[in-house]
Amino acid sequence: MEVRKIVTIIEEIYSDGEKKVEKPIKKVAALAVIKNPYAGRYEEDLTPLIDFSEEIGKVLSQKAVSALGAEVESYGKAAIVGEKGELEHAAALLHPKLGTPLREACGGGKAIIPSAKKIGGMGSTIDIPLHYKDAAFVRSHFDAMTVSIGDAPKSDEIVLAVCVTDGGRPHPRIGGLRKDEAKKEDGLR
Repeated sequence: MEVRKIVTIIEEIYSDGEKKVEKPIKKVAALAVIKNPYAGRYEEDLTPLIDFSEEIGKVLSQKAVSALGAEVESYGKAAIVGEKGELEHAAALLHPKLGTPLREACGGGKAIIPSAKKIGGMGSTIDIPLHYKDAAFVRSHFDAMTVSIGDAPKSDEIVLAVCVTDGGRPHPRIGGLRKDEAKKEDGLR
């Protein structure tokens, strides 16, 4: 597999809704621009993409966690496939094997890693969905990070992204399960 480039995006939130946050909330996304070996043709066996996702997932996950520089609270993943590809190419990168290296880099994680995928052209944005890593129903951590790369994906490329945060949304107040109440047993509550 051919990687054209890796991009790291860091977002730091100091206030929201005219109110400062107690401590800045940091979101980091690491993105890889990958040549799509199946662009423009149908292929039944996507094993090479599936296997590569573990390798590139390790690189992206380590970059994101390192840039975060704090304990990971939330995580997510996403992919944009250029117009000569198909959604299943994103699924091959995101689902069977990417979770393992992301969880390892985060020091664990019992909750499902939320994901998004789409077909798009250069500069397309994607919202990487985020959940608390140890209990999916912690509402304060239902969030997203919007990312894009100006020159990707080209029609024969895929942008693969992982995202980590050191906190939930600023000023959460809609109720539901709180982080400190999570049992962290089954990945749900």
